[in-house]
Amino acid sequence: MDRLTYVSLFSSAGVGCYGFKMEGFECVATNELISKRLDIQRFNKKCKYETGYIQGDILQSETKQRIFDEITRWQKAEALSEVTAIIATPPCQGMSVANHKKKDESKRNSLVVESLLLIKKIKPKFFILENVRAFLKTDCTDADGKNKPISEAIQAQLNGEYNIEYKILNFKNHGSNSSRTRTLVIGVRKDVPIAPATLFPQERREKSLKQIIGKLPSLKTMGEIYESDIYHSFRKYTPEMRRWIENLQEGECAFDNTDVTRLPHYYKNGQKVYSKNGNGDKYTRQFWNKPAPCIHTRSDILASQNTVHPSDDRVFSIRELMLMMTIPATFRWSTKSVKELNALPPEEKQKYITKHDTNIRQSIGEAVPTEIFRQIAEKIKIA
Repeated sequence: MDRLTYVSLFSSAGVGCYGFKMEGFECVATNELISKRLDIQRFNKKCKYETGYIQGDILQSETKQRIFDEITRWQKAEALSEVTAIIATPPCQGMSVANHKKKDESKRNSLVVESLLLIKKIKPKFFILENVRAFLKTDCTDADGKNKPISEAIQAQLNGEYNIEYKILNFKNHGSNSSRTRTLVIGVRKDVPIAPATLFPQERREKSLKQIIGKLPSLKTMGEIYESDIYHSFRKYTPEMRRWIENLQEGECAFDNTDVTRLPHYYKNGQKVYSKNGNGDKYTRQFWNKPAPCIHTRSDILASQNTVHPSDDRVFSIRELMLMMTIPATFRWSTKSVKELNALPPEEKQKYITKHDTNIRQSIGEAVPTEIFRQIAEKIKIA
């Protein structure tokens, strides 16, 4: 195998493609729209050159040209013959069943087509696409201007040069520590004698939530930060809300409370209004002996999906989320190490958490579990 390199598109904080870094792959270029997500990749030293961190909309020709320029830089400065892999995880709005406010997303889903066109032009040995279960059946606007299912666009653009395999997997059965059903598409250039089916992550026995986070200390006081780990803390919320969940047993929901004073509510014009249970997994205490739930971007609130700890009256901590998403302890969310952050005075710790908590949680919720991409990278490396 030649020098191992990759380009990552729609990379967010780089949680998923960190698995490629773990396996010794060098990041030629990584593209992300949001600067604070891209900064996290800088903290993890993803790219050798600062120019490899490419912030911008991939629909813009300038952004695409910066990717091409970075590959050219590597070809000249690093004697790179070709890119080993391209990873693309386009935004899934309009496809996710959790999105109840769908609009016409055909234009946005054409970000997928931009990925396909980049793959077609760069011609890496391998490509990996990851998205939600409905990904392949979702319409996009292909390069010919016609709306068609994404599966047909993939075939139209890449089938001539790549052997392509599609699978829908629940990652909890393939090395991740939380439920996450996703579509994986793996392509292998036809001159590379490797079957794409051999590169998918291995099937493994799922783990229970107890096995994943059960050794972490309980947190009982709102605002508490575990002294040995700043990322294991009790995220604050409106104290009144604690009554809604404090008596719940595993699997029970705040809407099951028979005491009306313990039902979720809000105030409108000074009047109490009881909340409606739109999703059955809001304010729901999780089970210790079942797999961890799917992690969403709103893991910060009790009213989101499956966020309540099995025994503590809180949402999952960042460290617990990291364990569920197989994000290794070596992954950095700051220029400072965990050791340095733990040494901060209590008030400085709280300031840090207050400032960065939401961005970290959203980055985790957007991510591919690190272990999934690490396995694919390992298989490419040894193939």
